[in-house]
Amino acid sequence: MEKAIITVVGKDQVGIIAKVCTYLADSHINILDISQTILQGYFNMMMIVDASHAGEEFSTLADQLEKLGNEIGVNIKFQHEDIFNKMHRI
Repeated sequence: MEKAIITVVGKDQVGIIAKVCTYLADSHINILDISQTILQGYFNMMMIVDASHAGEEFSTLADQLEKLGNEIGVNIKFQHEDIFNKMHRI
């Protein structure tokens, strides 16, 4: 299993979850866990996903998700689970 962490942050608007999840489904990326919240009009979502069946290279997926984020006005980051854990350990 190739786990990755996806974070999505930006001003809340209709369709953020739908667009991100549609991209993931089309890319054969399975959502293992998801958490989202809206604080004072700002949307924040974190997902743990399995990208082992994706048809694209990891870096291509990260670039495409970043581009999708730019199109819908949010910041989307796609990171390997190991890298995310090393960046966020105490």
